[in-house]
Amino acid sequence: MWLCGGRRQRRLGGVALFIFVLWLLLRRYYPCLLPVVSETCENAVLHRFNWSELIPLRLWGRTLGLQTENSHFLLEGMPFRIFGGSVHYFRVPREYWEDRMLKMKACGLNTLTTYVPWNLHEPARGKFDFSQNLDLEAFLSLAAKIGLWVILRPGPYICSEWDLGGLPSWLLQDPEMQLRTTYKGFTEAVDAYFDHLMPIVVPLQYKKGGPIIALQVENEYGSYAKDPNYMTYVKMALLSRGIVELLMTSDNKNGLSFGFVEGALATVNFQKLEPGILKYLDTVQRDQPKMVMEYWTGWFDNWGGPHYVFDADEMVNTVASILKLGASINLYMFHGGTNFGFMSGALEADEYKSDVTSYDYDAVLTEAGDYTSKFFKLRQLFSMIIGQPLPLPPMIESKASYGAILLHQYISLWDVLPSLLQPIKSEFPINMENLHLNDSSGQSYGYVLYETVIFGGGHLHSRDHIRDRAQVFVNTMYVGELDYNTVELSLPEGQGFRQLRLLVENRGRVNYGLALNEQRKGLIGDIFLNKTPLRNFKIYSLEMKPGFMKSLQHVAGWSAVPDYFVGPAFFRGRLWIEHQPQDTFLKLQGWEKGVVFVNSQNLGRYWKIGPQETLYLPAPWLWKGSNEIIIFEERTAGRIIQSVDIPYLGRTQYVD
Repeated sequence: MWLCGGRRQRRLGGVALFIFVLWLLLRRYYPCLLPVVSETCENAVLHRFNWSELIPLRLWGRTLGLQTENSHFLLEGMPFRIFGGSVHYFRVPREYWEDRMLKMKACGLNTLTTYVPWNLHEPARGKFDFSQNLDLEAFLSLAAKIGLWVILRPGPYICSEWDLGGLPSWLLQDPEMQLRTTYKGFTEAVDAYFDHLMPIVVPLQYKKGGPIIALQVENEYGSYAKDPNYMTYVKMALLSRGIVELLMTSDNKNGLSFGFVEGALATVNFQKLEPGILKYLDTVQRDQPKMVMEYWTGWFDNWGGPHYVFDADEMVNTVASILKLGASINLYMFHGGTNFGFMSGALEADEYKSDVTSYDYDAVLTEAGDYTSKFFKLRQLFSMIIGQPLPLPPMIESKASYGAILLHQYISLWDVLPSLLQPIKSEFPINMENLHLNDSSGQSYGYVLYETVIFGGGHLHSRDHIRDRAQVFVNTMYVGELDYNTVELSLPEGQGFRQLRLLVENRGRVNYGLALNEQRKGLIGDIFLNKTPLRNFKIYSLEMKPGFMKSLQHVAGWSAVPDYFVGPAFFRGRLWIEHQPQDTFLKLQGWEKGVVFVNSQNLGRYWKIGPQETLYLPAPWLWKGSNEIIIFEERTAGRIIQSVDIPYLGRTQYVD
């Protein structure tokens, strides 16, 4: 009996092994013969493979990665199409990363794309930060856990409506700097950065058992194209540090031929599906898969403009058309998030226009991660293509309206100066980036105050050396503003020596176009009074980092806010929360222009010219109990701010 039972067990075991091996072969070479998720072979594998089914063999067979063959993608030898969406870890509180990824899965996406911002990871030369909200390894590992593949876009330049396109401002200390070229000063800095970044990225590649199936070489270089050797340099910088997955480039149609590099797959970016735009890729590369790396689901906003929206039906119909043509797609953005702090970028075409704090983008999810009609329309579309039920969308987190918050104390900037700030003394004006600060890396963001002594009044002329906007004071009396459009002011006459003060704001460095090398901020040259250049400055850095804000809490001189007061000044109040904190939005009606800090976290800029009227305040940055709110107001202050449960992003205008 025992011997007979043993034979039967061995026979059954052999049959089971044969069936398992046959299943593996079918899955690898004939996926359409398996009862998978799609009606056609072309769409047989539109989802991320569920490697949990193959736990004993989890890392076996991971040798081929994402490949291109006869105008199709293959992943581990099986037909594959990329249904991607962009979410930037640096624009979303870490506590919400998982929520946003789960919503991607519930929408039917299989791939996450993200940029990597060099200027956050190396804020000072040689000082690297991959911690907390910048923990790239944790973000990518979470994507793998959720079941998303990753296309990583490590730059070094990322555009992204982000200050200087993600390049660190300390690069501009070199007066000869040529960004995005093979200029030695630039490539040496990129090499040092990649030497720290790539050891994090390399183990997370597909062939190492990680989620990264492709990496992008630079970003939209075809619209810059100042150095024909540059893209090859960036490609080799990746390959020489252990990158083994498929490489891609990303360009608008007009930049495709200039941004292409041999050995990488060219992809295209657009919002409107022009006739033949995907076939245009064949002019760069033959018999390769078609991919839209950035299908723009909405658009970004500038201060003083409208809040742009893009029709949901038009967007979904275009996505459907792209997929019908057999192309892969990445939704830029799936979730935009927020340009917290001073990190929003700017455009400079006919005139300089800085971007708002919100990066809502009219994307598939709102700035706070809530669903839009675009989400449900896309979910329906992808569900039909994939042919199997999608995960249920996660529940929406409720928002709170905490009501009116009284700002009951203030302290003038002039009273803060002697207590917290030591001036830099210089005969000549010094631009922000070349101030001797932050381990000789200069000042990157915020404001700079320039003081000098004048005798009498007269004609003040900036010679267009203000970057980007200066409030002008004689002693503490406000005189006016200088910027790109206003370059001269009349200073009132007065007796004796007086202080001339210029409070200069960096409103955001240009992130796209040919002017990247000219993005130094503050005073970038001489200022003239009665045709004589001003000299002998005291220069105060107002970068408003967390350490400064915490010190500000304890400085002497805070007093009750009078009935009427004008800035520049800091205003303080408290938000009391009885229960578990929830997301909210701060509405600053009656305030003019400035920055809001909550528990020392910089929420970003506000400005009465709009379109944005509220600032997003995520729950993880709030505490149960007392929360300190500090507002730096440049000019006209209100007495209260409102905590509301609905964002106000301004008057809308449809994207043409």
